[in-house]
Amino acid sequence: MNDKFFLRLVWIVTAVVLTVVIALKLVPPPTTKPSFIYLLPHIIGGINATCSVLLIISLIFIRKGNIQAHKITNIITFILSAIFLVFYILFHLYEKDTKFGDIDHNGILSVAELAAVGSTRYIYFFILATHIILAVVVLPLILVSFYRGLNMQVALHKKIVRWSYPVWLYVAVTGVVVYLMISPYYNF
Repeated sequence: MNDKFFLRLVWIVTAVVLTVVIALKLVPPPTTKPSFIYLLPHIIGGINATCSVLLIISLIFIRKGNIQAHKITNIITFILSAIFLVFYILFHLYEKDTKFGDIDHNGILSVAELAAVGSTRYIYFFILATHIILAVVVLPLILVSFYRGLNMQVALHKKIVRWSYPVWLYVAVTGVVVYLMISPYYNF
């Protein structure tokens, strides 16, 4: 596969994923929900936590010069991230967004609920917004980094990883933080 073809494929995949995620916000959920759907947020949180740890381990491996372990760790992280994406899409197909601070789980934030969470709500939304924006940005960076690394284009891999790695790690870690902050308000 040549670089030009692969880069086009990266942009197509990124556009398709972004379109699907946006469509999830616009399409009403199906009326019948599979029973396993409520396990997905917890699995997704676990996948993000695992990816965070694996990304740090991957950095340790490459700094020690263990290219094979670095490569295997990144392949596992990449596969887990793909599974995360599938589970995320599946969950949000059936369940719409949970409201941060919805203590009584009725989908409406009362004045008392807003007062109870206070400024924590702004912190949550800041973390969530940066997480979402950087998740969109990091997808093509991860794909190109992965391609360059697998093809042993070391100089090009290093150039892009300088950007993709910290963003991917931030997205993975903030995914865990978002999960921990929103999970008390799930209505299931």
